[in-house]
Amino acid sequence: MASNKPALSDEQRRLLPLTPAVFFVLFSLGDGEKHGYAIMQKVVTLSDGQFRMGPGTLYTTIQRLVDLQLIEEIPAAGGGDARRRYYRLTGGGHALLGSELSRMTAVLETAKKMKLALAGRSR
Repeated sequence: MASNKPALSDEQRRLLPLTPAVFFVLFSLGDGEKHGYAIMQKVVTLSDGQFRMGPGTLYTTIQRLVDLQLIEEIPAAGGGDARRRYYRLTGGGHALLGSELSRMTAVLETAKKMKLALAGRSR
């Protein structure tokens, strides 16, 4: 059965496993378009405060993801601030994020089968 997901390019596939910065930028855009500062805020929320990016790391990561066609810059949506740059996932970005989430799920399933302690649990 053929998948309708965009195929990952070799360059995109080489990103796996994703660095925290790349993962959290893609993950933060998973529920819709955002401007840079909103991405930074969402990253803190998604990581439960465990991962924070400064503007340099954020905008370097965003530019790299734009260059790889994993995210794209879009015009400000209705009511959005026209002075800000807004970004959204491309089909390739969705596919890469899905691949990483599948990989993480498989690791967690293996850890459960091995009866490894999860964070906050003692052995």
